[in-house]
Formats: sequence, C-alpha cells, structure tokens
Amino acid sequence: MPDRCADAIALLQPKVGGPGSIAVILGTGLGGVADAVTDAVAIPYADIPGFPRSAVSGHAGRLVIGRLEGRRVILLQGRSHYYETGDAGAMRTPIETLSRLGVSTIVITNAAGAIRKDAQPGNLALISDHINLTGANPLIGDTDDGRFVSMTDAYSPRLRARIKRAATQAGVKLHEGVYCWVSGPSFETPAEIRMMRTLGADLVGMSTVPEVILARRFGIDVAGISVVTNLAAGMEGASPSHGETKTVASTGGIVLKRLLLAFLKGLDDV
Repeated sequence: MPDRCADAIALLQPKVGGPGSIAVILGTGLGGVADAVTDAVAIPYADIPGFPRSAVSGHAGRLVIGRLEGRRVILLQGRSHYYETGDAGAMRTPIETLSRLGVSTIVITNAAGAIRKDAQPGNLALISDHINLTGANPLIGDTDDGRFVSMTDAYSPRLRARIKRAATQAGVKLHEGVYCWVSGPSFETPAEIRMMRTLGADLVGMSTVPEVILARRFGIDVAGISVVTNLAAGMEGASPSHGETKTVASTGGIVLKRLLLAFLKGLDDV
C-alpha cells in the first residue's frame, strides 16, 4: 500500500526538527493566534502533499511552524470539514503526519454554538467529551485492529487539568462541557438543539470530532477548546450565521491566544 504521508514528512521534517512539537488546529476565525509565533515558517496546505484544500472563509489553509513561549509548535490554520466533501477522514493525512513527526500532544480548537445560557458569545469552553450525531467516522474502511479505538478519556484529563490551571493564571473565564458534532453546513434547527440539550450536550459545531478520533488512532493526546461564537438556534431568539461566527471568533481568538500562551508556558519540558 502506498505511504500517503511519506512526501509530506519529507517536506516538513527538516523544518520541524526532532520530536516534541505541540500541534494546534485553529478553527474558523482563530488563525490570528499564529501571529504570535516566532521564527515562523508558513507553508500553504496546497504545497504539502496529501493535505486538504479548504474553501471555507475564515480558514487560511496553511501550516505554521515555529515557537510559542519558547516551545516548538506546529499550527494548522484551518481544516477540511466533513460538509465540504462528505469525507470524515479528510484530515487523516495531516493528523497521521503530525504523529509520525513526533507530535504527542495536540490542542484542537473550534468555533461553536452554546446550548446552555451561561456560556455566552466570546467565552471559551474546554471540551470534556463529545457526542457524534453524524453517523460518520474517519476510521470507516480501515482494515487493521487499530480502527477499534477506545474513546474513554479521548480528551486527556491531564491536559484538561493543565488548561484549567492556565486559565486561572491568565485570568481567562473557562467553561467546560460536552461538544456535539453535526455535519453541517446548514445550522441546526431549534428542535435539534432541544434534542441535543436533552442528550447532555453543551456545545454544538461542525468539526473537531473526526480529528479527535484520528489523533487517538495515532496515539496523540488531545485537548479541545471551543470559542463560543453564538447561542444555538432558538435560544433567546438566536439565528446563527457564518458571518456572526467569524466576527465573534476573531474577538474570542484574542482570549484563546492568552490561554494557549499560558498553557504552553506552564507545560513541563517535552
């Protein structure tokens, strides 16, 4: 079977160096976090073999390699979504490539709608678990036993504890809750939001879960952070839009950057 990551690894390895980098996937409107990277090298996804081309506004579609708080980081500015191609495994090559480059920790961020009223637009929420309502899975079609991935503690308790500590140190208000993945691209109906609330969801969005499954498949520890960009459909008359998502995410991205810098500063050497 062809090695789908070999060419990407050959391109990126000299720029990444040895193992130990921490990866961050930046969701809609959150790409500005990359502005804080020093010694930065930016590579468009289009120049990396096997990386997806996202056509969603608010996603720059490039890899940024450099340092934050003195630590080596690999930032993915944007992602390919299930709703773009119908392929839940669209981010497989990037995630597997990260693993083979020696990344053992990934922070996955997104813009999300809030299903509970105490999480307001502009707030951050730490993901504790998720619900997959799409029926899709990026590991469908795999043939080896590695496809049977345990999703217990998919969001590392160790990393969650460190992020909570970083939030306290940075003075960042941080909610915590369950993220519900829906396919999109249309937003949810008020009836669907009532169903999700009954199921125990606190946040809703159109990404992240496939990447978490893939990361766990390839042995990467995961933390997930949502920037709340809107109240979900039907809440206080809310009617979400992509424009609202991008606008609020850019503001929330400033707070997210503070949290990520505090998290990286507080990590033990890796």
